[in-house]
Amino acid sequence: MEPANTSIYVGSVNLAMQPLTRRGAVYSADYVAKVFPYFFFNERGGISIEVSDDQLHQLKRGETISFFGHANNSNGKDRRIEGRATAEAAGADHGKIKVRVRVSKHIELVFNTVYRFTGKE
Repeated sequence: MEPANTSIYVGSVNLAMQPLTRRGAVYSADYVAKVFPYFFFNERGGISIEVSDDQLHQLKRGETISFFGHANNSNGKDRRIEGRATAEAAGADHGKIKVRVRVSKHIELVFNTVYRFTGKE
């Protein structure tokens, strides 16, 4: 996934992660979130999302899939993840992805970016 930004009240959040690797039906990677200008809310941790083989086949056909997962920051705080990925076209190795991160009961961050499969597991 490419780095993504979203707006918050008088600021922004930048989400960057290493390439996701797949083990079984779970993609995972480390992430860094930088909050501007509230640097004291910056965090890092791990993210994982569940994507089944059937969902990968749907993407390959150019269909949209929904996925779920979670993130754990370095302080042990768990965050729920929901998202949707849409292939650029049937057979494409890239497309659009929307990731929703539930930060708290009242705060949800939405990141829109793109994904690309590199062929590496």
